[in-house]
Amino acid sequence: MNMTGEAPASNTTQLGIAQTILTTVYSVAFIGGVTGVIAMSFFLVKMNTLSVTTTAIVNLVVVHSLLLLTVPFRLHYYINGKWVFGLPFCKAVSATLHIHMYLTFLFYVVTLVIRWLVFFQWKDKVEFYRKLHAVGASAAVWTVVSLIVVPVFRFQYGTSGTYNNTTCFNFQEELKQGSVKVLNYIMITSVFCITCILLALQIVIILKVVKRLSGSIWSHQEFWAQIKSLIFLTVIIICFLPYHLFRIYYIQHMNEINQLSNYNEITLSITAVSCLDLLAFVLSGSRFLKQKVMMVRNKFTCC
Repeated sequence: MNMTGEAPASNTTQLGIAQTILTTVYSVAFIGGVTGVIAMSFFLVKMNTLSVTTTAIVNLVVVHSLLLLTVPFRLHYYINGKWVFGLPFCKAVSATLHIHMYLTFLFYVVTLVIRWLVFFQWKDKVEFYRKLHAVGASAAVWTVVSLIVVPVFRFQYGTSGTYNNTTCFNFQEELKQGSVKVLNYIMITSVFCITCILLALQIVIILKVVKRLSGSIWSHQEFWAQIKSLIFLTVIIICFLPYHLFRIYYIQHMNEINQLSNYNEITLSITAVSCLDLLAFVLSGSRFLKQKVMMVRNKFTCC
């Protein structure tokens, strides 16, 4: 996002609005994300450490924590309008958000698939045989990220254009490369198609659960288990899809409309709000919340 230079009054106003939106979104993501990471850390102590789902959630805690460490630097930049940490660190902070988005999406898919295997009784439970296997699976994922993904961002990201050391998150010149465009379209198509498939399956499952249960569905643990799965899908739809769908238009018209880079940054910032998923997951499992939902439902039923 370009925060410097002379600009017409209208552009300056739009830039200020974008800056305010970005500051607000990242502040919410940071506060809610840190709260969620802390809450989930205590919650994980009670969970089965051999469960594949637990392992995926542990990795979610790690990937969210890594992103949250970079958010204060983004906030400093958006509030002060100047990047003072050097271009290499700017690239690292920018790359972290993209890596976070796709790793989070991966862990969501793994978690949902495992839950559905159990639901359809293809597996009674999906677990590792030993804790070492869970650690090994996690280590394999992070090894791939460290040895392949990170070096690609380190040596290829932000190398196609000339960038100012005092501005950051303004790497749209990379999209002029044909290979980068193709990669973007592949990622957009993959995320969209997978999301549609996941949503369709989840709707089918919820309908099956509602049909199977008798009495109030809100009092059944099985229904709340599907609500937890729905949380992950909701996060994907709200936080990830807007960025990917807007990305199609952005790639095609980024040289025609000056403010598109600001809109792109705003949709990208929304992906950071996915850090609130852990807090939502903890709250959905709390007895207090379930009691409140039951009270509200009974109140409206009586009326």
